[in-house]
Amino acid sequence: MATATKIIQRLRNLLSGHNLQGKLQLRYGEIAKRTQPPPKLPVGPSHTFANNYYYTRDGRRESAPPTIVMSTQKKLTPGSQAAEIPAKLPVTPGQVYVPPPLSTDQPYL
Repeated sequence: MATATKIIQRLRNLLSGHNLQGKLQLRYGEIAKRTQPPPKLPVGPSHTFANNYYYTRDGRRESAPPTIVMSTQKKLTPGSQAAEIPAKLPVTPGQVYVPPPLSTDQPYL
């Protein structure tokens, strides 16, 4: 609307019933003031500590690997021997793939 000619602007203003060009820059009523009051933040669990940086309060950084409470493997008692596991045979390759022959009774398409 700002790029319209003067005649078109006046015609639009006449048909709309009010000046459409009056407040193009200030079309929003909720404009923030230049001076703001200080924020009112809620107190937290660690607001009274000095040098309280975020990385020391982060709960994700306090995670650690799980501790093993009980092992699923049985321990050997002194003097007993471990159960002998039979040795596995090495993996050998199978037969070489031979593609089936093409039929010769039909013409090749």
